[in-house]
Parts: sequence; structure tokens; C-alpha cells
Amino acid sequence: MPSVKIFSTFSLFFLSILAFSQNGDLYGNVKFDTKEPVLGAYIILKSSSFQKEANSDINGDFYFENIPYGNYTLQLHSLNAEVKTIDITINTSEKNLDVTLTFSSYQDLKEIQIAGKTLKRQIEDKGFAVNVIKTKEASIRNIQTNDLLNTTAGVKIRQNGGLGSNVEYSLNGLSGSSVRIFIDGVPITMYGSSYSLNSIPASMIKNIEVYKGVVPGHLADDALGGAINIVLHNSTKNYLNASASYGSFNTFQTNVNGLYRFEKSGFTVKASMFHNYSDNDYKVSGRSVVVTGLGGAQTPITARRFNDAYRSTGGMAQIGFTNVKWADQFFVGVTSSDDYKEVQHGAFMTITPYKDRFLESDALLGNLIYKKRDLFTEGFDVNVNALYGKRNRIVNDTIAAAYSWNGERAIDFRGDEYEYTWGSQQEGGPTLAKIERNVAAVRTGLSYTINEHHKVLFNHAYSSIEREDSDALRTVLENTFMGTRDLYKNIFALTYELSAINNQLKTSIFGKYYSQKTLSIDPAIATDSEGNDTVVDETVKANNKYEGFGFAASYAITPTVSLLTSAEKAIRLPNETEVFGNDGDNVVANPSLNPEVSNNFNIGFRFGRFKIKKHAFTISTNAFIRDIKDRIGLPIETSLNVDDELILYVNQGNAKSKGIDAQLNYTYNKNLGFNFNISRFDLTSETTNGTEFDIPNTPFFTMNGSLRYSFKELIQKKSLLNLFYSVYFTDEFSYLVSQGSNTVGDDFFKVPEQLVHDLGLTYSFPNRRLAMSFDIKNIFDEPVYDNLSVQKPGRAFYLKLNYTINKF
Repeated sequence: MPSVKIFSTFSLFFLSILAFSQNGDLYGNVKFDTKEPVLGAYIILKSSSFQKEANSDINGDFYFENIPYGNYTLQLHSLNAEVKTIDITINTSEKNLDVTLTFSSYQDLKEIQIAGKTLKRQIEDKGFAVNVIKTKEASIRNIQTNDLLNTTAGVKIRQNGGLGSNVEYSLNGLSGSSVRIFIDGVPITMYGSSYSLNSIPASMIKNIEVYKGVVPGHLADDALGGAINIVLHNSTKNYLNASASYGSFNTFQTNVNGLYRFEKSGFTVKASMFHNYSDNDYKVSGRSVVVTGLGGAQTPITARRFNDAYRSTGGMAQIGFTNVKWADQFFVGVTSSDDYKEVQHGAFMTITPYKDRFLESDALLGNLIYKKRDLFTEGFDVNVNALYGKRNRIVNDTIAAAYSWNGERAIDFRGDEYEYTWGSQQEGGPTLAKIERNVAAVRTGLSYTINEHHKVLFNHAYSSIEREDSDALRTVLENTFMGTRDLYKNIFALTYELSAINNQLKTSIFGKYYSQKTLSIDPAIATDSEGNDTVVDETVKANNKYEGFGFAASYAITPTVSLLTSAEKAIRLPNETEVFGNDGDNVVANPSLNPEVSNNFNIGFRFGRFKIKKHAFTISTNAFIRDIKDRIGLPIETSLNVDDELILYVNQGNAKSKGIDAQLNYTYNKNLGFNFNISRFDLTSETTNGTEFDIPNTPFFTMNGSLRYSFKELIQKKSLLNLFYSVYFTDEFSYLVSQGSNTVGDDFFKVPEQLVHDLGLTYSFPNRRLAMSFDIKNIFDEPVYDNLSVQKPGRAFYLKLNYTINKF
């Protein structure tokens, strides 16, 4: 198999690499002379040709990785201390440093405003419409990765229910497969449905990069609407983190992750495990939540979901070497996961929900990671990430009984219990359908820094899915005639980066090449020339090849005001589910889909970070246009099909999204934090006669705000109490196309305006190892909806304990 050969080749090649540069890690801790840890100290490590920045965490710890051996100056800045400068030498693989600052009531930081840039600022300065989300505070709170994303300008999380339900990520109005999700540059889809963003604890995440519309070349993929890249911690510092939470709807989540490195040899072991469970038995109501009685009379009720439980379990284990001569990182490992999800209804909440219909999934994947800076020569960096394994999914639907929303058997107009004539709860008959997939992916990144002004990058992504369907309820002969479905994709990207005019101008120009092959083989019986029946293969092939290109640029008008602009001709190839279908998600196959093509444009400003004494704030704005041809999505809903159980992805036609989003971040004395963002856009298409209409099932106007306040030593000495408050506003939208001047009955299909409030607190104990958080979601128990008016959970309470050991 080509994918196996590729994987083996990379394994053997990189095991044999030997380079000669040496790097070390710097671990440090900074305290005041009062013995109190310094939170948020701004730290600069630099030499004549090198500079990095960091901030100390709540324990006063900071960390610099992969520092070339040599002499450096370390500067430490804090609002409550005088600036301190230390000369240090890095000449070992690991160096530890303890620093004490002299406490003062206030120190002006104007002199270091532009002294250096954090990694977050460096990413944002490249000109892309990108938000970088830090996860330091979130790692000890009872919030999910999706909750973090939902507070970002231009991002809307669309979820069909509670924990474990289908999630879509909307960026400036484009969602579904138009938005790609990555874990360290690898598409999360390769790990299977049992591995989701909410399965990755925030404590493992370094930051989250959200690219809107224009996606840089190093994330080589067909991400037409944008990309979300989860960047995991790659620190080689020994640590162990464990957390457990319990809350409403019998929801339990726990995870453990850690790393141990042997200093002399560099041998490193990494592992993580997670387990999630929820009954998801929250209350729902609405036009479809009824009990049908005698004569067909329908009585609206408020019901609890009774067939929506979810469980997922998984883990990752890796062994390898870090910070050795021949590799900064080399790991081989395995990832395993499985999940169980009950299915309450089809695409819509219908008057006859399912009971005892469920899905099961599992995945077992081997992986390899190799990273090396300055390989063979200074400035040449290599990054390879490969995986290969199996993913399986089973749909279990063998019960013909019909049910009502009270959880009891449904009755007909005579009062008799009835069953579906087709023998299952979803049309199509009873099934134990199984989809088996062999998956492979190899992503390679090469970059060469010519000098401080010029850099060239080459990225290649290969992925394959070889799929075979079967059904245990069918005969051997019927399964023999089940088809196979294969998809192969190659994406190449070449990027040139330029920094000019004293680093005020930064540009990135890139080109992308897309190639995707799909192959469907279905055995069939044909009659030969002599009248005999023979088995033949009916083969359907498609080979799509496209080119894309784009650029991003930023110009620092002043040190605190920047103009950012970007554009891309982006391609989005139909994915496996859209082309081949998927019974578990109620999706019908459509092999005739055309790729989406979009011309994407962004222009915006960033103001700040401005500091006025103890006040600091940043404002960013972005205006955008997405001009789409052959948009892929669900059929435009009409009143005739809103109760369908099955869905079919189609080319809806041309569409255009245009709008603006903005975000404000404000802090006062590092105790008070405030964040507010707003997004407003139009997403329209045209009828065959040229009439423009709003694409339904899309919220066009959203606002989010959050407030944080910190109390130091309120209960115990050296303790920290953080209070959090968040509010989310979504304007009303319809999942039915407007009927023009005839608006009678339109309200029936409108999702109402939504305003949701969350409240939380986190208490960090004096040793800063143990933290406890308590969160209330949807305080006022407001009805909340997303896709196709499917109701989400109401008021919920959660308690979480988080324990961390950073040094052992």
C-alpha cells in the first residue's frame, strides 16, 4: 500500500539523521523579595542575533525552549518591580534559574512597550486575519475548548445538542467542511469522530490559532472558510496534570496527561488519557415536542431527552527523544479512542423521536513526529508528522417501535401502539451498518531562513481514506455486493516571507496545488454475450486538480497601530461524507459534487497594545468578503422538507459573505480583564432568475462579552480567586428561505433571539498545584438553539478539580 511505504520511508530516514547544532532549555521562576510569585512578568531573552519573549504564570514559572548554546541577557519586567537584567550562559541541555525582584507599588512599563513581541503578537503581525487564543486561565476552569472558541470575534460554534453531539465551526458565516480543524497541523478528521476538540484538555494546549478566510501555506489543506489550529505544548519540562469534573445531566469528564524526560539521554515519555460521559437528559420543548393521543390530537409538552447518552474514552502514548543532537523532537506512539452515542432524532427534532438507536466508533492509529531546527545548516528547519491506522463506525438501528417525546410507545389514531413498517426507526430498514476505514496522513514542512528579511517555506500534505462498508444484518451475498470507497488527497504549498522597512512591513506570498482522487467500486451482476450472469465492478472515478494562491501583509503605521490585509483564491474539495454519504450522520451520498472555489479578502486594523498607567487595551477590526462559487451545503430548506430525517449535501450555487467583526481587550492592574467582540455579516445566494436571498439556518449578528476579576489572598495567604462572567448574544434567524412579500407563517420557522449568561469562579490553593472551579452555564435557563432549531442544554452546574505538578 503506498501509504505504508511512505510512512516506513519517513521513519527510516529520520531515524538516521544526525545534525551538529546544540540547543538547551531555560526553566525559571521569578518571585518578589516578599516571597510571592510574580504573575505575568514580561521576560526577554536576547543576544546580538537572537530574541525571545515569555510571561511568568501564576506560579511565577517561565520557560524558553530550543535556545542555541551561547551567552544571553535576560530582562525581567513587572508592574510591581524594578527592571532586572541578568547575564546568563546556555551550555547544557537544561538550565534552571531562580530570580528575585524587588517589590514596589508600581513600575511604569512604557520603556518596554516595543522592546519585544510575544509569540501571539508575532503571529498576528504576519497580516492574516487571525486570532490567537491563550489557554493559561482556561486550563484550570471547567470550560471546553469549544467554549474558548465561541468567545472569539467572527467565530460561532454550532452544536446539535449536548456533549458529544455534532459540532460545526462557523467563521465569518462559512461553516462545516469549509473550516478545517488541526491539531499541531494535522487535520482532526484523521483521528475519527471519537476524538474531538472537547476531548483535548485545555492544560495540554499552548494556544489556539484561528485563521479567517485566508489560511497560511504551512497549514496545507483545502480550508476555504478558514482554519483552527490547536497548538499543543511541546515543552520538555517534566509535568503531570490531572483533572475531574462533574455536573448537570450526569456529566463526568476526566483527563490525565504528563511528560517525563531523562536529562542525560534525552529519552522522553509522553502520555494522556481522557474519559467523558453524559446522559444529556436535558429538557426540551417546541413545536415538535408533543404527545400524540387518540384521533391524532397532539399535546405540546416539556420533555427530557431519553436517548441521547454519550461516552468517549481515549488516550495517547509516545516515546522518543527531545533536545538531542539529531532532533529537537522525535516521537513514535499510538493514539486510541472509542465512543458511544445514542441518537435521539434525525437532522430535525421530529414528533416521533428515536429510542435504542445508537452509534459506536473506534480508532487505533500509529504516529510519528520529527522536528529539527537548523538541520545540516543554520536556518533550515524540518517538521514531519505522520500517522497510519484504522477507524471504524457502526450504526445500530434494529427497533421498529415508534415512540413519543414522553419516552413511551407512540399510538395511532385508534389508540394502538404502532411500529414502522420498514422495521427500524429510520427509514431504510433495520441495520447494523459498519464502515471500516484505513487512514494515512503524512505532513511535511521545510523552511529556510535566508536572513532576517527573507524566508522560504515548502509544505506538503498527503492523506488517504480507504473505506469498506458492510452490514451484519445482510446476507453474505449482499455484503459481497457492498462497495468500497477510496479518497486520496495531495496538497502542496510554497510560501515566501519578506520583512522590510525596518520590520514595519511584513508580507507572505503563497501558492497552493490541490489534487484529489475519489474511487467508488460497486460489484454488480451483468449478462455476458452468451447470456450468462457474471459479477462485474462498476467503477466511478473522479480526479480534481486545482491551483490557488494568496498573500498576507501587515504594515506598522506606528509602533501601536498596524494595517493588515490578506486575500486568497481558495479551494474546498468535497469530503468523504459529502461524496460517499454516512448512515450514522443521516447523510446520503452525492458523488457528483463539484469543489467550492472562493475569492477571499480581508482588511483590518489593530490598535495597541496601549498602556496608560495601570490600564491596557487592544482593539482589532476586520472587514471581509467571501465570494463563493458552487457552495457546498444542505439543500435550501423549504416548508416541504423541514421534517426530513436524511440530509444530502449539494452545490447550492454561488454565494457571497461580507461583513465586519471587531474585538476589544482591556485590563486594569492585571486584576480586572474585559473582552468584547461583535460580528455582523450577510450570507446571500441567488435564484435562477437573479433574485438575491439570505441563506437560511445562519445567524448573521452575534456579540460576546466576558469579565474577569482576580482576588489575591482573599481566603488564604498566597491563594488566588478568579471570578468570571460571560454573555453571548445571537440575533434571530430563520431556517426557512424567506417567502418574499408573503410572510404568513414565517415566524413558525424562526429561531428566536438568544441571550445567554454564564458565571464561574476558580480558586487556586496556596501551593498553586490544586485548583477548584465552579461554573453555572445559561444562568437564566434560556432556550438555546443552533443548527436547524435543535435545542441545546439549559441551565447547568459543573464542579472541577485540577491538580498539576510542574517539577519532579
